[in-house]
Amino acid sequence: MGSKKSKKARTALDKDLRPEHTEIKMQLSVNCDLPETLPVSLMDLQRGDAAILDGIDLPIDDARRLMELGFLPGTQITAGRSAPGGDPQVFQVDGSEIALRRETAKRLTVRRKKTGKLDRTSRA
Repeated sequence: MGSKKSKKARTALDKDLRPEHTEIKMQLSVNCDLPETLPVSLMDLQRGDAAILDGIDLPIDDARRLMELGFLPGTQITAGRSAPGGDPQVFQVDGSEIALRRETAKRLTVRRKKTGKLDRTSRA
């Protein structure tokens, strides 16, 4: 009672996969509605840079104290000088100069303010 095996020719599963079917194609899509400026932390500003305060990510008591000092969302903040080690750093807010520690300044998000400066490297 032996079983006969059929001598049917096997076809390869990938017989139709030739190089034209195996090349990689990628599609890149770009979101054209990106904001003009991306939010950064207050510590990312260099001396003299101006930015608009977006948010404060601090405990409520600390946030309230900063708001009493003038750090309100929508307010312009200008980075000033800093200590030799970089901590604390002075920021100008609403006509006052206020020194903040690095840990505190990292938790304040800002949008860089567009400057009307011309690029001096390009000549027309």
